[in-house]
Amino acid sequence: MHHFHLHLNVWALLVAALLQFALGALWYSLFFVKPWMALTGHVKGQRPESFAPAMASSVISALIVPFVLAHIVLWSGAHEAGAGAFVGFLCWVGFIAVPLFAEAIYEPRPYKLFAINSGYWLITLLISGILLAVWQ
Repeated sequence: MHHFHLHLNVWALLVAALLQFALGALWYSLFFVKPWMALTGHVKGQRPESFAPAMASSVISALIVPFVLAHIVLWSGAHEAGAGAFVGFLCWVGFIAVPLFAEAIYEPRPYKLFAINSGYWLITLLISGILLAVWQ
């Protein structure tokens, strides 16, 4: 049995988590607030009942996603920005874009909502992949 002992850069993980959380805040409250609210039925100035659990899940996600991505980046041997971005892109395609697109078809959800949500994850995983590849 092989034992994988990875030395993860805790500072890189924390910065990636902070960037993911900050980008999410900007993405959904500044860049795409109007179309996102219209597509999801949120009303400006009115916090949904699920606001606290949603924020808690965002913080937890912002810690877990870079941790998992760091493992994939290290296992891939990516040490340069382009390689880290490529790993982030592959993770986005395989684990985010394809499942969200299928949901958009099945539920059915507007494709504009798919673009907003998957676009956030694309940018997040590209940035995090680069950061985690170059700052090991």
